[in-house]
Amino acid sequence: MDLAAYVRRSRSGTCFVCATLAGEPDYEHELLYDDGVHAAFLSRYPTLAGYTLVVPRRHVEDVVRDLTAEEYLALQAVVHRVARAVAAVTRPERTYLLSLGSMQGNAHVHWHVAPLPPGVPYEQQQFHALMAEHGILELTPAQTAELAGRIRAALAA
Repeated sequence: MDLAAYVRRSRSGTCFVCATLAGEPDYEHELLYDDGVHAAFLSRYPTLAGYTLVVPRRHVEDVVRDLTAEEYLALQAVVHRVARAVAAVTRPERTYLLSLGSMQGNAHVHWHVAPLPPGVPYEQQQFHALMAEHGILELTPAQTAELAGRIRAALAA
């Protein structure tokens, strides 16, 4: 992964969430869930197996200012549902749930569902485990599709 190119693209390119949901080339992600209001897809640059992003379909940039209480709670219900499916497949020691992004790049609200596998040394947990600077998983398209299929099956169960 070219981290500098990723940062440039996230700060000056189109909204990656909107582009992903529109099916634009170069923004392909493995879709896991879509109810017409929210969507979830595997991270294109995962640091952990099963790393998933949950998003509102509508372009929203501030989780507090741009969502009503009802919209926020509906989004959180999807985050919870997706996180349970990811956990059922990956069997993590801990599942991290957090909203990251910035008005300076990756502004579209998105929740990270990051399953920490058992046995990761403490020093490599928490933010360390989420940072692409420490490396991303190199999954083949077939491995990604297989993982996505298992998560979709868990969502359907």
